Amino acid sequence: MRIRTTTRSIPPRSRYDQRIRSSKVTETTAQLLVVDDDPDLLDLLIEELGNDGHRCTKASSGQEALLEMRQTEFDLVILDWNLPDFEGVEICQRMRKSQNTTPVLMLTAHDSVIDRVKALDIGADDYLTKPFEIEELKARARAQLRRTSYSPQQLQSLELGQLHIDLVSHSVRQNNQDIHLSQREFKLLTYLVENSGEVLPRQQILESVWGKPFIGDPNTLDVYVGYLRKKLEQNGIPRILHTVRGVGYVAKIDQ
Repeated sequence: MRIRTTTRSIPPRSRYDQRIRSSKVTETTAQLLVVDDDPDLLDLLIEELGNDGHRCTKASSGQEALLEMRQTEFDLVILDWNLPDFEGVEICQRMRKSQNTTPVLMLTAHDSVIDRVKALDIGADDYLTKPFEIEELKARARAQLRRTSYSPQQLQSLELGQLHIDLVSHSVRQNNQDIHLSQREFKLLTYLVENSGEVLPRQQILESVWGKPFIGDPNTLDVYVGYLRKKLEQNGIPRILHTVRGVGYVAKIDQ
């Protein structure tokens, strides 16, 4: 039985207008394909992503999406699961069979672990369940665009204030002092600092650092942030890992 998404499935427009503005914006304009059969949601996504400077193409069916992909090379496909002709997972499967490696962010009301695993195994790069906050969708879109904008070998180090992360030697120094981190602590710190100034949702951090789909205890993130704070805030060094209540975390230097 097909579940049809209506405008009641997403938060009212007033909630979208209460935006969390990050200090980092998309560095380059991307070509996006947005696929959804809900016309109100489709228009909203096109407007919001267009406001971020992206060039957006919309499609309301699977056939229309496949036609657009044959005509244009996109940087990201935002793809609804439930479409009037066939499922978004089938579109994703066709893309991968044809060697199309464009990142796919799947949107769906299906929220079970089995469904998430199915979408990711078929080739989706990320998965966001409805209803969702527009800022989380935009953050996940930015994350996918960053992953395809450079290879890890090109980036050798990260810096934030007195913090220096060497991505080659996997070493961390702060205020000219070595900071010894576990492998997981290093990966978490690197991810937060790489996206410094950007408020990152909890689930996005968990899936990026611990793997997708994350099905463990979500409090694991708080524990590891606590470990990092204890090591980074010695000798009165100001906090750089900040909690954004109800959303997640952001790495930044307070002015």
